[in-house]
Amino acid sequence: MEVNAADVKKLRDRTGMQMMKCKAALIEAGGDMEKAIDLLRTQNKGAAIKLADREAAEGRIGIHIDASKGVGAIVELRCESAPVAKTDLFIKLAEDLARQVAVEGVPADVPTFLAKPFIDNPAQTVQDRIGELVGLMRENIKPARMQRLEGRVGHYVHHDGSVGVLLAVEGDQHDAQMLRDVCMHITAKSPVAAVREEIPQDRIAKETEIARAQAVEEGKNKPANIIDKIAEGKLRSWMSDNILLDQPFVKDESKTVGQLLTGAGLKYKKFVRYRVGDLA
Repeated sequence: MEVNAADVKKLRDRTGMQMMKCKAALIEAGGDMEKAIDLLRTQNKGAAIKLADREAAEGRIGIHIDASKGVGAIVELRCESAPVAKTDLFIKLAEDLARQVAVEGVPADVPTFLAKPFIDNPAQTVQDRIGELVGLMRENIKPARMQRLEGRVGHYVHHDGSVGVLLAVEGDQHDAQMLRDVCMHITAKSPVAAVREEIPQDRIAKETEIARAQAVEEGKNKPANIIDKIAEGKLRSWMSDNILLDQPFVKDESKTVGQLLTGAGLKYKKFVRYRVGDLA
């Protein structure tokens, strides 16, 4: 049978699929738009399963902020190639998924998230929506991790989408640009934690051991108390380099990030820094 170009375009607009695939689906469905959509979804699910064992090491960080509700969410969406990660469709999907997490909260795990109704079209699941893009791009596409923060939220995504930061603070007022600058600082400096108490004891023990070994090497023939002071200084230096609130602020190194926030009447709550491809 013949299908008209207007229906093909309408199907393409609804699914984001290629024109030829839309035309073939409409012909197979006898011109029934909904059946054609179901056919495309079925085909896309098959494509997603077929491609699921491919490595998805590229991708993009998506972030959504709802300042009126005091929430923000960050999602790492992965794919196989950098060109796909740069497409408008992929970028929009990453942002849509972040919006869903901001609205609904963080699911128990990725499979649970994939089974949820998609925020913009509850008739399809998140997996269905991703499957549409898989069918179009012919690559494995999958969300890797996600987080949601509450409070006065700031954010920053690097221009290529490879790194993103979400930051939550408390306070009566806040400067959105300052929070963005702090997020840019976190992007650049990659702190291990915000405060010392967040660093695992085994990591502190390891850094203490390293500082001690360096102090012994540098302080040969010096008294034990001098070596102890050298080791303490090296550990403090490591803390200053790796703990967010102790790090000198990149735009004004005369103050630490902690001093910057305190001076603005803000109390740090939490930050999340995602870089595409990291294991955690």
